[in-house]
Amino acid sequence: MDDTSFLAERLDRAAAPLAVGDVLVLLALLTVGTVNHTGVDFLLDDPVYLLGVWAPFLIGWALFAPLVGAYSAGAVETAKSSVPLAIRSWVPAAVVGFVLREFAFRGNAAPTFMAITFVLGALALGGWRAIYFRVR
Repeated sequence: MDDTSFLAERLDRAAAPLAVGDVLVLLALLTVGTVNHTGVDFLLDDPVYLLGVWAPFLIGWALFAPLVGAYSAGAVETAKSSVPLAIRSWVPAAVVGFVLREFAFRGNAAPTFMAITFVLGALALGGWRAIYFRVR
C-alpha cells in the first residue's frame, strides 16, 4: 500500500514557478479589472481595497488548484497537460470566488461579471502557462 496522500500526489516542487505565475496572473487580472471599473482613487481612499478583491478568488484558487492537479507532476511536463489543468482549476476556484465575493467580501457577483471573469481568467491562466512552456 502506498503511503502517499492524495494531496501529496497533486503537489510537485517543480511546479513552484507555475504557482507563483498563476497567483501573479490572477492578481494582475483582478487589479486591472478593478482599476478599469473604479479608477485608481481607491488606492488613496482605501489602500486595502484590493485585498478584498483578491481574497475570494485566491481562496478559491488555493482550494481547487491543488485538488485538480494544477501543480502535479503532470502539470510541469508540457503546455498540453498544464494549460487544461489550470483552466479546469479556474472554473471551481472562480465559483468559490464569486460566492465569497457576494456573501463575505465586498462586491457582487453579477452575471456579466461572472461570465467575463470566467473567460478572462481562463485565457490569462492558460495563456501565461503556454508562454511559460515556450520560453523555459
